[in-house]
Amino acid sequence: MLLTPKIQLAINKAAELHLSMVRKGDDAPYIIHPFTVAFILSHYTSDENTICAGLLHDVLEDVKGYGEAKMLKDFGQEITDIVKEVSEDKDPNVVTDEKATWQERKEEYLANMRNDSQEALMISCADKIHNLSCMIAAYKEQGEKLWDRFNSPKDKKFWFYEEVYKILEQRLDSEMVKELRLLIDQARELFK
Repeated sequence: MLLTPKIQLAINKAAELHLSMVRKGDDAPYIIHPFTVAFILSHYTSDENTICAGLLHDVLEDVKGYGEAKMLKDFGQEITDIVKEVSEDKDPNVVTDEKATWQERKEEYLANMRNDSQEALMISCADKIHNLSCMIAAYKEQGEKLWDRFNSPKDKKFWFYEEVYKILEQRLDSEMVKELRLLIDQARELFK
């Protein structure tokens, strides 16, 4: 991966926007996640917009005060469109009592994946690779207490990862899908 001005801008913006956030599984600084997703992507593509979108992939669904209009201004239509494809339908800038359940959000995410671009599918795969790697590491340290930190039980998490994998196996033409399969199998064996 070449460090282009656009990628540097995405690194800076992601670091700024995720500054005070931590990861659920291990309380690590959240920025580790988008940086790792971009690093994983860089092993499979040199496309600047895909890597930028990987760095920004959680911004629209998780960061208050920075919405689609700002992303369009900062990064343009293509990156914004890719980020929208991989974002769950939740807006951190809107307070409502009518939030979708975890199951509803995941089902919608899976339905959207069936029409997502190759770039969005690559980001989804890299995202799941990192999330699952972190869950495995956290489980080795915390054991069953890990699941108390999440909005869904472990069997639902496995359901979701298996469904994501099925779609990626059919639609994404990349070796990274094999990496995800290996992690799912490793996690399933560990989390019995």
